[in-house]
Amino acid sequence: MPHPAPSSSAQSQSQSPERTSGVIGYQQEPGIYDEMLLPNGELRPHWKTFGSFLNQCTKSDFSVRADSIQRLLRDHGVTYNIHDDALGTSRPWSLDTLPFILALEEFQQVQRGLDQRGRLLNTILLDLYGPQKLLRDGLLPPSLVYANPGYLRPVRGINPPGGRFVFTMGSDLVRGTDGRWRVLADRAQAPSGHGYALENRIILANVYAEEFNASKVKRLAAYFEMKRDMLRSLAPKRRSGDAGILMLTPGPYNETYFEHAFKARYLGFPLVEGADLTVRDRHLHLKTLEGLRRVDVMVRHVDDVFCDPLELNSGSLLGAPGLLEAWRNGSIAIANGLGAGLVETPALHPFMPGLCRHLLGEELLLPCVPTWWCGQKRELDIVVSQPDRWVVKPAFVRGARDPVFLADLDAEQKARMLDTIRATPHEWVAQEVLSLSTAPTWTGSKIEPRSLVWRAFIIAQGDGFIAMPGGLSRVSPEPHRWLVTMRSGGISKDTWVIGDGSFDTYYESRRQQQPIVIRPARPPSGVPSRVADHLYWLGRYAERLEITVRLLRAVMQRLAGERTQTQGREVQGCLALMVRMGLVPKEGTTSMIDNLQALLLDHKRGSSVPFLLSRLRYNAAAARDRLSDDTWRLFNRIERDARLPAGPFVVSTAQGVLDTLILDLAAFSGMQQENMTRGHGWRFLEIGKRIERASIALNLVTTATKQCALDDTLLSPLLEICDSTMTYRRLHFAQPSLIPVLDLLLLNDINPRSVAHQFSILSRQTTQLPMDPTADRGESARHQCDSLQSDLSALNLDALAKAGDDIFGHVPTACENLSHGLEKLSNLITEHFFSHASRRAEG
Repeated sequence: MPHPAPSSSAQSQSQSPERTSGVIGYQQEPGIYDEMLLPNGELRPHWKTFGSFLNQCTKSDFSVRADSIQRLLRDHGVTYNIHDDALGTSRPWSLDTLPFILALEEFQQVQRGLDQRGRLLNTILLDLYGPQKLLRDGLLPPSLVYANPGYLRPVRGINPPGGRFVFTMGSDLVRGTDGRWRVLADRAQAPSGHGYALENRIILANVYAEEFNASKVKRLAAYFEMKRDMLRSLAPKRRSGDAGILMLTPGPYNETYFEHAFKARYLGFPLVEGADLTVRDRHLHLKTLEGLRRVDVMVRHVDDVFCDPLELNSGSLLGAPGLLEAWRNGSIAIANGLGAGLVETPALHPFMPGLCRHLLGEELLLPCVPTWWCGQKRELDIVVSQPDRWVVKPAFVRGARDPVFLADLDAEQKARMLDTIRATPHEWVAQEVLSLSTAPTWTGSKIEPRSLVWRAFIIAQGDGFIAMPGGLSRVSPEPHRWLVTMRSGGISKDTWVIGDGSFDTYYESRRQQQPIVIRPARPPSGVPSRVADHLYWLGRYAERLEITVRLLRAVMQRLAGERTQTQGREVQGCLALMVRMGLVPKEGTTSMIDNLQALLLDHKRGSSVPFLLSRLRYNAAAARDRLSDDTWRLFNRIERDARLPAGPFVVSTAQGVLDTLILDLAAFSGMQQENMTRGHGWRFLEIGKRIERASIALNLVTTATKQCALDDTLLSPLLEICDSTMTYRRLHFAQPSLIPVLDLLLLNDINPRSVAHQFSILSRQTTQLPMDPTADRGESARHQCDSLQSDLSALNLDALAKAGDDIFGHVPTACENLSHGLEKLSNLITEHFFSHASRRAEG
């Protein structure tokens, strides 16, 4: 395992056009390979263009760019989730202000080594899951394979489509004091980082637009085009129609979920979870609103052992039962193949040079960090006899596990660790401590050298692999620190490969040869039922949050300033509405101010603004690949705007927060109406919104009508809460009275807040829902909408007004019946479209 050597202070060097030691205190560490500077302090040739810019910058310049990066990361919602972190699913991504720059010639050398490494690891997998000649010929010890939990016995004998287990791979590279790159670790089963690398590039190319272009940095677009084409090529040619390609994710709580959704949007493939999939007749299908759709290619972001609870991990809820059999049958291509995690073990590193010569007839171009597998007696004896030389870590482990530097342990801890290694030697590897190269990193006040790890990526192309001209680089958060991972607080860097300024031939030729296909004007299909379910509830929670905010604002406006007797009665009326909405308990000793404060601050209170925001965010995250970047920026803004400033609770301050939230939610509603494609996903969001708005209006009208039997002062705040005050004034030019208010909120279809208007939209949208000929074709939902419209139109307010007191009992009863009808409609939609107990398979 690499480890930077202790630093001693370097002597100051005179500043020149090709030196950066004078840039905000930057000083290279003696004896350590500096990625930016030569040993004499001059800029390396590939750094000169960007370095000249550095020499002109002040601390203020870097601070401004660092703030821009943070703003863009926040607006884009870039996160890296850690399950035991206090920030949970909102842990922000960390991106350094300065890039890591690499010369083109050096990148090309690394690319050749990675191509060879990808071919070698794929060949090893084909043998170990096939004839196992490597074991029979003694080139690999059986305990290295069979003791490895990454070796999946059910995969034995499977010949993966295309003869490949590995289609994409990431390798963590480090550079020692000799300037040579070495492989620290391989990520072959579900390598993460592609999306973060692209996001880093988008942000830094924005912040350093002129410097980026002047440096002639190689673009990443062609790499992702090649990846898209590679995945399409895996689909069987025997089927007509579009290939079914999707990306499998563990879900919003996975640490790299942002990347999954980002890549799905960028590549144009659906992002699904295990619950969206089912295997029928040894073929994988996606559960869509139209029925079951055949899947040809799956890009997995789920660890292989969790992909099939039937044959691999019976406790997994992340995969699809029968997936392994479908893959074994050859009906689906999986990138990467199940079982590829076998070659991620560092215990394989000592055998790589010999395996490369035996299997490929080539010398290993990209060496590994010196590694000893303790499962062999000679290696074990060396490690135990000289413990301070090594960093040890598990040979076979799933999940994050920090390595142990034996030199850092006291005598008792060291003895205990060595006893553990002796007891189960095959479970441990030891790596020699190396001095990592350093890259310049902005610390907020100056530029410092920090230890660097570069994750380089390759994808399959033809018989070999091609590398991304960049990658995900990470530096340590502190000087002289060995652990460089995002989990431990590492800082990412954009990786620039300096080119010659020429256009990428692959990208240009593909763009010119791309056939123009005009698709029929129909709604985009293939929406998974789970996604439609989340969009449906996204609409409902957005509406529920808005009405809660409006109700709280109405109360606070009446609590602020000098209160009149009328305002006091209005507050009591609003309290009745809050009870009806479940915002406050029916009976309690808590004051109104305390209740308002809890509704704005208490995350655990089921009806509070923070709780509703968390549900809104959860449903949006679960359908993130269906939402635009601007929509996601808006969600991030809503979360920020909902936070009250620290200190005592002030009604006027809370009012300002609520005013801003109403504008933000109006922006989301406008985004939905003006920017979202009118597909089935949008339709279910719209249906959820309309059901919730109608249900809330019926609840509010029920309470207000009962209150009006004693006092009609509640009508003004009711119109305000329902955003109908202006409409009422333009229609009636008078103070609110019960019958006109009921007509406006229940029956007047020109009012976009009325129940009649919601029923009209629901009727129109349910007629366009996808049909399933094996069930009731969705007719039950349409019939229920017709029934609701009929029941509402039967409400004769004029006749009730003439009947006198009957209106105070009849209207609430009618509203409650309509509420039950809406609940029935919601249940029908849920049962028919979000469940696949019996659905036909298409394709």
